[in-house]
Amino acid sequence: MLLKGNRLRRDKDLERVFKNGRFFKEDFLSFKILFNNLKNNRFAFIVSSKVSKKAVLRNKIRRWLRAAVLLQLKQERLNGENQKSVDVIIVVQPGREVKNFQEVKDVINKIFKKIKYGIFN
Repeated sequence: MLLKGNRLRRDKDLERVFKNGRFFKEDFLSFKILFNNLKNNRFAFIVSSKVSKKAVLRNKIRRWLRAAVLLQLKQERLNGENQKSVDVIIVVQPGREVKNFQEVKDVINKIFKKIKYGIFN
């Protein structure tokens, strides 16, 4: 589970990221990223009913996303890497089946590399 400091929860913050953030897609996920002035990276995950009508599957995808982000955050803490903090909203695109956790983990790793080097395409 993500720590409270790593969760993007307030409507005002979500609106700010949607309005001012940079958008890009990576495989079956789309992202809105906005640099913040905080010490923590904050994340929000959106999986709509268009992805699956089954809440069980939507929740499973959310758990996979949170776990992949948590692994990446722990890896960065171990490496002691210093980077700018960001607010990230991750939206799962409908029409594309998410097959397994490894696929989710690979895409999240790509995202963190882009964030680290400031590459947003």
